Amino acid sequence: MAAQIQYDAVEVGTELPAASFPVTRATLVRYAGASGDFNPIHWNEKFATEVGLPDVIAHGMFTMAEAIRVVTDWVGDPGAVVEYGVRFTKPVVVPNDDRGALIEVTAKVGAKLDDNRVRVDLTAMSAGQKVLGMSRAVVVLA
Repeated sequence: MAAQIQYDAVEVGTELPAASFPVTRATLVRYAGASGDFNPIHWNEKFATEVGLPDVIAHGMFTMAEAIRVVTDWVGDPGAVVEYGVRFTKPVVVPNDDRGALIEVTAKVGAKLDDNRVRVDLTAMSAGQKVLGMSRAVVVLA
């Protein structure tokens, strides 16, 4: 697979299509099984509140993975992402109801670099709060 976006077709400020990702308790259980991260703050409400959290929270790496989907969907090749980093600023709180939580992600090209690379700056929000800070990816374009 190769990147489908042409380097010359983007400018600083180019906005990527935004996306929203639902998160339920069932999602967290499936992620825990796949990742091997069975920390009870991600599935046990009693434990989560006892350690000072408002409720069960999504895994940080899960949140990070959902956010980068905006970039990989845009570029058309997950392998085109050569760097990715974030700061975890707020947890994604996942209530035990029919709706769960929603991670809303927007992104734009923050800089054009050499060798057909661009820096993409992402914003990830949940319940009106920024959940990832300094979220940036470097992507090699066609």
